[in-house]
Amino acid sequence: MPPALIFDLDGTLADTAPDLLGATNAVLAARERPLLDLGHLRHMVGFGAKALISQAMEASGAPVTEEQMPALIDIFIAHYTSHIAHGTRLFPGVIDTLASLKTGGARLGVLTNKPQGLTDLLLPQLELEGMFAAVYGAGRKTYTKPDPRIFHDVVEECGGGPAVMIGDSITDLNTARAAGVPCILMSYGFTPVPAKDLGADLVLDDFAQLSQALRDLKLI
Repeated sequence: MPPALIFDLDGTLADTAPDLLGATNAVLAARERPLLDLGHLRHMVGFGAKALISQAMEASGAPVTEEQMPALIDIFIAHYTSHIAHGTRLFPGVIDTLASLKTGGARLGVLTNKPQGLTDLLLPQLELEGMFAAVYGAGRKTYTKPDPRIFHDVVEECGGGPAVMIGDSITDLNTARAAGVPCILMSYGFTPVPAKDLGADLVLDDFAQLSQALRDLKLI
């Protein structure tokens, strides 16, 4: 059986940083904090909106309390929803590579810590609607990456069998290790520690290299 290929979204399939930066800066502006630039933000993405806001608030002056967080999340979600694909773009090679893998029999899924509603809103904007057999974002279950249960959930919806986690961060690697599956990381993603130093089975510099990498690992 061809493997289920489970993809992270932000930093793996799409460069979402410009629009995430806009939403994050909307939160900071509402609290009269200094704004961040893309260089700061790229190391904060990948752990969900709450973690992103928490890191941004701390970096801009002082940490946020749990009591303050719901209002800040509301600001973030409202801004991001209305600007979700203004600056976001797929990384080079994503569409053609995914289409080729799917034509070859691979089963494709998305597993992201982006909220489910925002994930469902973004994928059609990127012309990825219908590409994936399963799409799991934060909120679909009570648990998120790196909990292996959610990885097994998305694989099961893709039809079960062997699977691979394909991402860009330590969260994706920890998910794969907890689930007992191989992990391929993209070097261009959002991570404070370079992907090459995380210990994945393979690190790629270009998404278009994925098909050959899967063959090299004898996964397809």
